[in-house]
Amino acid sequence: MTGPNRSVSLSITNSAVVDEERPLSQRPPVIVGSALIVPAGLLRHLADGAPKEEPPKDTAQVERLAMDAVMKLERALGFKPRDVSADKVGHDIESRDPQGGPLRFIEVKGRIRGADTVTVTKNEILTALNKPEQFILAIVLVDGGATTTYYRLEPFAKEPDFDEVSSNYDLHRLLTHAERM
Repeated sequence: MTGPNRSVSLSITNSAVVDEERPLSQRPPVIVGSALIVPAGLLRHLADGAPKEEPPKDTAQVERLAMDAVMKLERALGFKPRDVSADKVGHDIESRDPQGGPLRFIEVKGRIRGADTVTVTKNEILTALNKPEQFILAIVLVDGGATTTYYRLEPFAKEPDFDEVSSNYDLHRLLTHAERM
């Protein structure tokens, strides 16, 4: 539409918009909903009536619980484990088969239940790739004082980049290919 009829049409449209906006005015806000945020610990306490044991927050404590769990498990499996974590050799435990089998290299990762990632150093990954049939990634979930141990064989598929120091792995994906011990 062109010419004078177009301007009449626009004028009518603009006038209709103005008429619709006239009843709008600023008014005080009206609350139509609300939310109450309650800490999960309080809900658990109210549900049970008893306080839950606080999970260990200290990384050293979690790692110690994890190391103890794997050492105990290795002994129960008939191996002779030795803690070499202070030597920084790419694994935490060397576990000897008393019947002459190959030495097992175990890297222990203690994680608080609910964690999402596991950080592995370049040295640990290279050790796993150099000795794939002897390397075990032990993932220990720590929940309060309780532990659940998983063994993951051949956990890594590729070498880290030259300048890479460590890598983060999805904990849940690692556990899908691990064996609960």
